Amino acid sequence: MKINYRILTIRILYTLIDLICIYFSIYLACLLRPTTMPFDPTLFNIFVDPRNPFRSIFVLWFITTILFMNKSVLYQTRREVIEGFEISILLKSIFFSALVIIVAIYGLKLYGFPRTVLLIGTIFMMLSLSIWRVLKRMFVEYIVAKGYNNFNALIVGAGKVGLTLAQEIEKRPGLGIKVIGYLDDYKQSDLKKDEVNILGKTADFKEIARREFINKLFITVYPDNRVFVNLLEEAKEMGIAVRVVPQGFEMMSSDFIKFNIGIIPILEYSDVVNFRKQAGKRLFDFIISSFALILLLPFFIIIALIIKIDSRGPIFYLSRRYGRGGQEFYMIKFRSMAKNAEIALQKYKEQNEVDGPIFKMKQDPRITRVGRFIRKYSIDELPQVFNVFLGHMSLVGPRPLPIDQIRKEDLRQLKRLEVRPGMTGLWQIRGRSDVSFKRLVRWDMWYINNWSFWLDLNILYQTVPVVIKAKGAY
Repeated sequence: MKINYRILTIRILYTLIDLICIYFSIYLACLLRPTTMPFDPTLFNIFVDPRNPFRSIFVLWFITTILFMNKSVLYQTRREVIEGFEISILLKSIFFSALVIIVAIYGLKLYGFPRTVLLIGTIFMMLSLSIWRVLKRMFVEYIVAKGYNNFNALIVGAGKVGLTLAQEIEKRPGLGIKVIGYLDDYKQSDLKKDEVNILGKTADFKEIARREFINKLFITVYPDNRVFVNLLEEAKEMGIAVRVVPQGFEMMSSDFIKFNIGIIPILEYSDVVNFRKQAGKRLFDFIISSFALILLLPFFIIIALIIKIDSRGPIFYLSRRYGRGGQEFYMIKFRSMAKNAEIALQKYKEQNEVDGPIFKMKQDPRITRVGRFIRKYSIDELPQVFNVFLGHMSLVGPRPLPIDQIRKEDLRQLKRLEVRPGMTGLWQIRGRSDVSFKRLVRWDMWYINNWSFWLDLNILYQTVPVVIKAKGAY
């Protein structure tokens, strides 16, 4: 088997950096608790000093952490894996290595081993290894976006799923994937005028792949078995990676499981109701909103005074919304419009610039001077922390729509009411007001079907730069 020295070098480099992070984590843990150690901890003697009765445990901790991370495939950068998911795998690896150390301590009867060193060391490992992986991913995405190690891709199927996949790839230059075009057995190549570059049919795959130097093939439709097998065989022969979009992917829950029955691989579309697993979500919302209210209170007072000075009317705007299970509540926002803006809305309804039941205008004359600024940076949304604290809303969830607007929609809206609406969500990080209503609903459905705690953390993480850049806000 031919050795890929570039990949081998990268894995060795990643391992060395991890070893340094682990080493300093253990050293700092010992340094912070020197009175609990039967020797004087220095940077060089925690593993070799014969006076240290715990050096074998430190060495084992070192090795097991690396082995767990290697087993979790953490020594390569999988561009398609979201950052939050990679960090969650990392934290699990560190946690399980710590469990092994606890078992080893009791197995070897080292009852004098300081538990605080184990706890502090584990926390330092989680922090240092997570931070370096975030920095590594930022660097990789930067050089990939500049053209390093990019891949050419073909998409089988120029339908709705194929086009959406191409759009999602285009939004993520850090993936380093360039969609060259499509293969489709049913649509004609004259669709180029609609900017859909259909290069040919599936039977032309081999010729097109060679001509266009294709590295990856995405299959988004399900051709008959003969065509599918031919594509797989030809791609394997040419060394092209094949990736298949699961049929009915929009209906999957967060528990997507792959396993085998004998030699047959199985993909499980889990039927577990996600919301039974959300007990910790409400506790997380309550804790974070409590701290946020304390920290933001002085800021709220300043904004309230500015709004009051700028224009006549109340400081807050209360809007009736549907919450979880269809329960009505008043969503709190800082007022950004002139008094009686609801009445004036009738004059401008025909100038709506977005589809669906939502009304948006980039140059809405009802917005005040201060209102335009606080809407641009989503400051008007901050009082919804009160709604989160009271349990009306969550930090992350589907966008809460006004009751009089949502009643105009069909039954597709009902699934959105199975969870608490959120202050932020996929709509916030994918374009805000620039997002079409149909796409907003589709993303809400995907979020509900794929909810996980790590997905929430990832959305919160991505919300900050989006708000600061004021992208799509008006």
